[in-house]
Amino acid sequence: MKIILSLLGTVSLVLGIVGIFLPMLPTTPFLLLSAALYFRSSPRLYAWLMGHPQLGPYIKNFREHRSIPLRVKVVSVSMVWITLLYCAVFVAKVLWFRLFFVGLAVAISLHILQYKTLRNSKPENKKD
Repeated sequence: MKIILSLLGTVSLVLGIVGIFLPMLPTTPFLLLSAALYFRSSPRLYAWLMGHPQLGPYIKNFREHRSIPLRVKVVSVSMVWITLLYCAVFVAKVLWFRLFFVGLAVAISLHILQYKTLRNSKPENKKD
């Protein structure tokens, strides 16, 4: 069972990393799922993920503060609109499909913007 959980955690991690670059794929839920699966299956992988210089603070900040750094919000919402407006204008040929893309952009933007904005995006390095 631990092997299956580790494999699922790795798949989730890959999807989360891909989600950094593709606005339609959510990053945070996949990274949180990876952390949970690694926690249950492999202390080594969990420690690696939480200690990762880019991914670890992202997971810790979201778990502790339920907030997203301003820079991440701006980039995410911008990429969503750029991608989906491109699709609505240049890809979709039918009006309802164009409206779907615009509606999807609105829904994703509202979801991202509903989270608090993390003012201090650099986590403190405290040792207890």
